[in-house]
Amino acid sequence: MLFIGIGRKTEPALRCHLRPRTSQIFGPAGVAYARRNPVAAPTPFLQQPVAAPLVASPIVRAIVERLRTARHAPLVGNWGSATVLVAAAVQQQLKRPMLIITAHLDEADDALDQLEFFTQTSAGLYPAYEVLPGESNLSHELAAQRFELLSRLDRKDTPNFIVAPIQALMQPAPGRELLADQLKQITVGQTLDRDQLVIWLGEHGYQRLDAVEDAGDFAVRGDIVDVWPPGDEEPARISFFGDQIETLHHFDIETLGPTKNIERTQLVALGDRTTWPVEQTTSLLSYVPEDTVVWLAEPLEIQEQARSYYDRLADARGIFAPQTVLKNIQRHAWAEVHQFGGAGLDENTVIHLPCKSVQRFDTRADEALKELSSLSERAKVVVVCDSGAECSRLRDLLDVKQPGATERIDIITGCLTMGFEWNENDYGAKELGPEQPKDSVLSTQHSALVLVGHHEIFHRYHQKRRLRSVQGARPIDSFLDLQPGDFVVHVHHGIAKYEGMNALSRDGKQSEFLTLRFAGDATLHVPVTQIHLVQKYVGGAHGRPPLSVLGGTRWSKQKEEVAEAVQKLAAELLEVQASREQMPGIAYPKDTAWQQEFESAFPYTATEDQVRSVEEIKTDMAKPRPMDRLLCGDVGYGKTEVAIRAAFKVVEFGKQVAVLVPTTVLSEQHEETFKSRLAGYPFVIESISRFKTAGQVKKILERVRMGQVDILIGTHRLLSKDVVFADLGLVIIDEEQRFGVEHKERLKKLRLTVDVLTMTATPIPRTLHMSLLGIRDISNLATPPQDRRSVVTEVIPFDKQRVKTALQRELSRNGQVYFVHNKIYNIETIADEIRKLVPDARIVIGHGQMNEHQLEDVMHRFIKHQADILVSTTIIESGIDIANANTMFINEAENFGLSDLHQLRGRVGRYKHRAYCYLLLSPHKTIRDQAAKRLKAMEEYNSLGAGFKIALRDLEIRGSGNILGPEQSGHIAAVGYEMYCQLLEEAVKKIKDEPIEKPKEANIDIGITGVVPRSYIDSDRQRIDVYRRLARCTSLEMLEALSKDIADAFGPMPKQVQILFSMAELRLLAQQWSITSIIAKEPDVIFKLGDFSKLGPLMGKGVGGAGSVRVADEQTVHLRLPKPYFESETLLNVLRHLFSPKKEEPAKPVEKPVKPVAVKK
Repeated sequence: MLFIGIGRKTEPALRCHLRPRTSQIFGPAGVAYARRNPVAAPTPFLQQPVAAPLVASPIVRAIVERLRTARHAPLVGNWGSATVLVAAAVQQQLKRPMLIITAHLDEADDALDQLEFFTQTSAGLYPAYEVLPGESNLSHELAAQRFELLSRLDRKDTPNFIVAPIQALMQPAPGRELLADQLKQITVGQTLDRDQLVIWLGEHGYQRLDAVEDAGDFAVRGDIVDVWPPGDEEPARISFFGDQIETLHHFDIETLGPTKNIERTQLVALGDRTTWPVEQTTSLLSYVPEDTVVWLAEPLEIQEQARSYYDRLADARGIFAPQTVLKNIQRHAWAEVHQFGGAGLDENTVIHLPCKSVQRFDTRADEALKELSSLSERAKVVVVCDSGAECSRLRDLLDVKQPGATERIDIITGCLTMGFEWNENDYGAKELGPEQPKDSVLSTQHSALVLVGHHEIFHRYHQKRRLRSVQGARPIDSFLDLQPGDFVVHVHHGIAKYEGMNALSRDGKQSEFLTLRFAGDATLHVPVTQIHLVQKYVGGAHGRPPLSVLGGTRWSKQKEEVAEAVQKLAAELLEVQASREQMPGIAYPKDTAWQQEFESAFPYTATEDQVRSVEEIKTDMAKPRPMDRLLCGDVGYGKTEVAIRAAFKVVEFGKQVAVLVPTTVLSEQHEETFKSRLAGYPFVIESISRFKTAGQVKKILERVRMGQVDILIGTHRLLSKDVVFADLGLVIIDEEQRFGVEHKERLKKLRLTVDVLTMTATPIPRTLHMSLLGIRDISNLATPPQDRRSVVTEVIPFDKQRVKTALQRELSRNGQVYFVHNKIYNIETIADEIRKLVPDARIVIGHGQMNEHQLEDVMHRFIKHQADILVSTTIIESGIDIANANTMFINEAENFGLSDLHQLRGRVGRYKHRAYCYLLLSPHKTIRDQAAKRLKAMEEYNSLGAGFKIALRDLEIRGSGNILGPEQSGHIAAVGYEMYCQLLEEAVKKIKDEPIEKPKEANIDIGITGVVPRSYIDSDRQRIDVYRRLARCTSLEMLEALSKDIADAFGPMPKQVQILFSMAELRLLAQQWSITSIIAKEPDVIFKLGDFSKLGPLMGKGVGGAGSVRVADEQTVHLRLPKPYFESETLLNVLRHLFSPKKEEPAKPVEKPVKPVAVKK
């Protein structure tokens, strides 16, 4: 049988298989046991039928017998997924828990994936902390995962499989008594004192806020406690009735509304675990049952990693020594699984596994498919794909390249990492002789089973099928970050300073206002019902914008000037767009088999956004007009792969591609990436840069002119007049905002003639906004790649001990480090300082003044993990993708721009391990205010997809001169970003002759107002949020949904809030009937109408015969009512009924409170 599956990849030179003699397969004891015990029918344990025969294998039965009798089974000859699959088969025979121990953290994840795919049984991962002992910033998610497993073991709810890297067993676990204090179980119906829960949360590391925003936060509002347990995708809301938990559900952090009811949740202590008394800690091994079987995957490597981890620790207090852990392991029945064997193994007791590697598939995809087709005639061949789309593409490829093969080859969706061949017929049938069971593991039809991973056929890195949930914090809303003293824009009155929220009385009624201060200390109180007229000011170039004069004309003139400017800008852009529509373009055909094969060879699993973006680009390319598409995506979100797929389509069609990048080093890196991805295809890729001589560049350009180069990569040099393409089809522009005005003008002309794909990693607010408006087509990569995690970012003064600790942490988990120092003259000195801190680390230096081969060699060594630390200039800013490098230092960070820092930070956090970025400040140097703001923004916006937030803050800090050009920058500074976008949107619609919808809000004055009292919601920020969301409701359905969310989050709404929602309902109803104002002047209610034809409800419905209607003119209608109806709440009810589309009984004068839109029962 041939499996291609999981296991740690070794260097190609080691991928030889030392085939044992057939008599050595089982060892003497194994052969004897197999003869005495015929093979039983397979037990339906392994989920995939192709793997089920392992359960019935005589080799597996021999292993089981050895573990039962000798309690120790040395196995030799392992390869790939055999480790896990044989373990699963053995566990099924033994019916005992199994602990699988790996040498590396990623191997533990891989093993868990294999078990989840191949078995139908429970499995638990016990992860290792990725910090050094003594550090307090442990990952709460990892802690929750560890505690969850320990809790299960403590409750005797032992999973069939536990998977753990050796480091996890060396790290301390809380003893049972300490564990009980570290966990809090929450279940519906449970009796629990709310105050005691709040105290427990505070004492165990949770942060109390007005509203939860991230894991580890909690909030308290009356009988409601919101808490976000680490490891959960959403926070939980606990509602109490007295001392009993009445309801428990997850909720959305943006809307605050419920998403899913749950019966229980578990809270994990987040406190400092470094303070645990050593005597109260223990190891995972003390929790597992005594009959647990321990399965060591490559014990020699496990021992080496354990020793390396232990030796790197400056302080090993609380950490169990490797020899202690291994000694405790041997108290259980244990198997050691070797690839090549090892010293000290007794050959008489060794059981040999009939595994072989499958290196013959390490070739071109079409050759691999040809061999698989040939194998399928005599072996059972199964290909495992990551997705249904991969299955479909592979079937199409096989139909084209190997007709008829799909009839013999099974193609399934699943998870497979690395492979092996399992062929008992080759290895042991003769030796077992006539007693070999007739019911063999394999049917007589096939001599082997071939189980191949799709990623191996196409030379991909295996990517986990399990998507780690990305805990997204609440989306940024700059208005919600409004603080007293911040600048704001009032739509009608201009720029002011926000002074805070104040409750004021008007006509004896209490209302809430935003207080704004204008020039000359003039004050304006804006009712919260008009909160939509106030915007936070974003876009100032330097310091403070001048305040507007309240009641002056300057603001109106400023808006008019900006409106004219954006009208001109929009006209220019739309003219370019219209010109493109008229220009003939290339209509590319549908994907070929080559394109499908090429896309299948992507070394990672494409995200949904990548797949969608590629399809959007292909749709553009299929149209007979030039494409102009913007591809937005945060750093490391896979823009380059999307561009490469577009480029492949173009060059396969016979056209040329130009790739324009902002820096020389990035040009070289792109050349390497493109060549690597297109290896094996007959396309020529070149780059022109300072790394090449003038003679080399001249020859390249001559070949480009003759059509002998398919893809040319370079900086703005590509825009020179001497660069002439024979048949240019596509221009890919990386980070266009970093090019000069002259280059942008050249690009503007290019857009009229060829397809253009522009990529940006820090979304320019203007560009993004315009694209959304339809001026430019946009594709947005908002989904992080699988296992990408946010980066822990700290701003600290340069301190050798802090640097040393962080270096040791990364090296102890076998990771790599970037140390960015952007001064070449003393970079060697910096490297020497680092070498003193970690003498055993392998350090390389890279910078732009090295010659091509030197720099290439340095990068190659680091990529291949032949070096641990790369000390370099900013050459790593873009393009490099090393999953194993997850710690970065940026020295003298105060000298970097915000977008530069964001780009650099994007180099780490590209894998499942926690990543760190340290922004080191120069010692004894004063940090300028602008630099301090940049660094603070980096700390604040460390979440995934922070690019847009970074871009907005960049706009605040540096202004937008370099991004938008000085003229547009000035316009944004004059009116603020949000007003600028609003004016731009109106300008575009005006040019396109589209209606500009500005619904006129009715002015309602009936002697009653609603408010959100502090007694209901104490936080200013949360009250502002409610008012803002209320102002954004454009339908009765939105209003009802909001009222339910508010009642769920804060409890039953008091009468003042009910009135606020009822007034909002009346305002929406009036808008539907084109009513501009409703004013109560006893004995009449006076209506101003925008459309007299909609007078029907007033004339026809009436109020139950209690009133009379008089038409004063075409815009004014008087409704006369009896005096009792003018009680304010009664009048509100009457008017809601009058305009309501629902058929209800006419409203009557009532004294009880007005019925809310929706109240929690």
